[in-house]
Amino acid sequence: MNWEELQHHLEPDNIGTAPMGVKIGVFGVLFVSIIAAGIYFDTKEQLKVLETHERKELELKQEFTTKADRAAKLELYKEQLAEMEASFGALLRQLPETTEVESLLVDVSQTGLAAGLEIKKFKPSAEEKKGFYAELPIALEVSGSYHQLATFISGIAALPRIVTISDMKLEPFEQSEESESDKLQMSATAKTYRYLQEDEQ
Repeated sequence: MNWEELQHHLEPDNIGTAPMGVKIGVFGVLFVSIIAAGIYFDTKEQLKVLETHERKELELKQEFTTKADRAAKLELYKEQLAEMEASFGALLRQLPETTEVESLLVDVSQTGLAAGLEIKKFKPSAEEKKGFYAELPIALEVSGSYHQLATFISGIAALPRIVTISDMKLEPFEQSEESESDKLQMSATAKTYRYLQEDEQ
């Protein structure tokens, strides 16, 4: 069979009169095309689903890696937390309770007197609540030599409770004929802190 005859038999109107081999070939090609189209369109949807699952798998792997890293460091975090709690507990013990505030104020005053300072002003103010602690400011004005002032600051730092000195101003002492020439006048705010009980916070 030559090419012209084959073309003649492949025309839609003449396909019925075509030899059996041509019919089988045409139906084979149509069958394979239909199967291929079905597979393509079905597979296309499956490929989209596969791509979605692959993205999800990557996300889950990253999440797993992050959580595995955290789990591996869990004991280290627990140790750090225990250290922080111990450190926090030690700091809390340095904050006086309500009953100890008065004695702490006396300690600050006596530290100044023991250093040889002349205390001109020692005025505790109302406490200010700040979260889990209260701040008790004390306005101070003292005068004495540089070494006496240094002894006072050193004595404050050595107290068993936390006391800080802020807003410090040093000026030469106002001279009179009787006053010593090396005296300084210091004004500052001493702050001590008190831990607030849960019902006070």
